[in-house]
Amino acid sequence: MNCPFCRIAQGQLFAHLLYEDDRVLAFLDAEPMVPGHTLVVPKAHVERFTELPEEEASRIFAVAVRVGRALQEALGAPGFTVGLNDGRVAGQGVPHVHLHLIPRFPGDGGKSLHSILPYRPLRTDPEIASRVRAILSAQGK
Repeated sequence: MNCPFCRIAQGQLFAHLLYEDDRVLAFLDAEPMVPGHTLVVPKAHVERFTELPEEEASRIFAVAVRVGRALQEALGAPGFTVGLNDGRVAGQGVPHVHLHLIPRFPGDGGKSLHSILPYRPLRTDPEIASRVRAILSAQGK
């Protein structure tokens, strides 16, 4: 497999590992946006967030919290932007689920997640809510 994150998980590609257990890795991004920019990934190859088993998603977020605390202490970062690009249209560069932990500092020039798309005054669409609730209900949730 040519997936760089799978290669890191298999020890075939170097990364600055911060955390590893039997299911999850956290390592410094090879092309960081800021010092400490970290990726948290499942060891198993899963391309899309929506394909991730719920148990794995829980584990990734639990590790992200733990690593985030350590990064915050090590760097004195007063905040984080946490993000996940799902699919090429959303900017996912490596087709393997990965959660970004981006330490934030006063005056770093970064913006909030709300800056991803231009502001358009939209209204909440009750039809969307209805469709999603119906799908979740059909799934038994």
